Amino acid sequence: MLLTPLEQFQIISLFSIKLFCLDFSITNMLLVNFIVLGLFSFIISCISSNANSLGETSFFLIPTSWQVLIEMLYETISQLLFDNLNNEGEKYFPFISVLFTFILFSNLIGLIPYSFTITSHLIVTFSLSLAIFIGINIICVKRHKSHMLSLFLPANTSFGLALLLVPIEFVSYIFKPISLGVRLFANLMAGHTLLKVIVGFSWSMLLLEDVLSVAHVIPLLILVILMGLELAVAVIQAYVFTILTCIYLNDGINLH
Repeated sequence: MLLTPLEQFQIISLFSIKLFCLDFSITNMLLVNFIVLGLFSFIISCISSNANSLGETSFFLIPTSWQVLIEMLYETISQLLFDNLNNEGEKYFPFISVLFTFILFSNLIGLIPYSFTITSHLIVTFSLSLAIFIGINIICVKRHKSHMLSLFLPANTSFGLALLLVPIEFVSYIFKPISLGVRLFANLMAGHTLLKVIVGFSWSMLLLEDVLSVAHVIPLLILVILMGLELAVAVIQAYVFTILTCIYLNDGINLH
């Protein structure tokens, strides 16, 4: 049992590797990252070829359950891109699909007992959002050059009003990657902390020696409901992160 609800987010060094002043230690966060990337690569290699490792056809005229799930996933991402970018979004489909799948796998693996939720750490979510923000700005500058500055100045704005609106628009634009990363981090961390609090409360009631120990069934039932809620949150937050990325990408391409 963990001593505190926040102990589950502690980064632990599994193998210490230090070279001069640099620390290359293998941590539980890095291990889960490798597992997520390995699992993702394995699934992609299995579904991207016409034949699997046994030489059998990977796709069927009548799709299997896994094939239906994968096709639904990619259709959802494709429709999401089309709704925000129309046909312009086709070139960004590989990036958006990998982003959504990586966040989804990271969130779901965190629900496994004694695993580690890498998206519950702000450094991970903010690194993702900052990299996306920088990439969108590079795309925007390459497409629109100096016209990109129109993002901070709405059309038909007077000079006096522009002095007020430009700083506000600039600050809100800068805070986009911060809000994108904090939203994912806060939801995952709050949900897992709540689960640990309920588990600790149920365990404490079970250790009681009187009739109250039977009442531990109540928080256990609440825990089952919260696990279903956390499963939904893991999927929804991956979807929200992806759709906001598409919206920011649309703003950079079409200067909205």
